[in-house]
Amino acid sequence: MNESNRQKVEMLFHEIAAFINASQGLSLSVSEGLIAIDQKIDSKRLTFWISDLKEVIQRFDSERKPFIQVNFNSGVRLLFTDTLIGFKPDESIGLDYNRLPKVVTTPDLQIVLTAIEETMGCEGTSDHELEILKKVYVSILSGAERSGFNINNEKEIANRLRVSNIRASA
Repeated sequence: MNESNRQKVEMLFHEIAAFINASQGLSLSVSEGLIAIDQKIDSKRLTFWISDLKEVIQRFDSERKPFIQVNFNSGVRLLFTDTLIGFKPDESIGLDYNRLPKVVTTPDLQIVLTAIEETMGCEGTSDHELEILKKVYVSILSGAERSGFNINNEKEIANRLRVSNIRASA
């Protein structure tokens, strides 16, 4: 990495660090260029290399609360709020992607998992409904993994529930 790019990446990192240090629900650690951000609400950890940073955009939501959009060289885009990190769910075959939220978070995995468990225990629920919920889970799970979250526990749960289309590797 040339000096100009190194300086740009360091500036981007400092923007992210300033935002996270002022947040209520996120914490940051760095080790030899590997960034780790912990999300307190569900103890999920996001990791990425500082050299992967492309752009940080300061934004405000509809309630005028600040958040940042972090763009990576890979094309991944993340939204950091005061307490959560948002990402795009992945597309899943047989799932109407337009019916999913544009941005999801790792706590959404627990919400969908609860819905799957309730659906599995409910008589009269169609297999189609259960398959849709499983595909939503896979979509969020894959998006989280692609974004850099450690979601190994959620993958194990999905395998126990026999949720289809989940990659076995982390």
